[in-house]
Amino acid sequence: MQTLTPSERDALSQQCPAWRVLPDRDALTRDFKFKDFTAAWAFMTRVAALAERMDHHPEWSNTYNRVSITLTTHDAPGLTRRDAALAAAIDQAITPE
Repeated sequence: MQTLTPSERDALSQQCPAWRVLPDRDALTRDFKFKDFTAAWAFMTRVAALAERMDHHPEWSNTYNRVSITLTTHDAPGLTRRDAALAAAIDQAITPE
């Protein structure tokens, strides 16, 4: 698996504007805030199903109504098209409160 080219990395800000590249590692991250724990857990369930279908699993954590997700391809190592695709899919999994 190849890491993103410089032009693909530049396109990330357009494709996934809410995500940011971590300064200390080659990874995308985003923090989410929901109405309550149930809404956060429902979101995580949707993301888990997406990740399983895409065979690409996030690093994540949950505290009450907050979910933090980090994406990187460990066997690349670094950002790949799989990370960009999963970030876009996760963005679509968000339901309005």
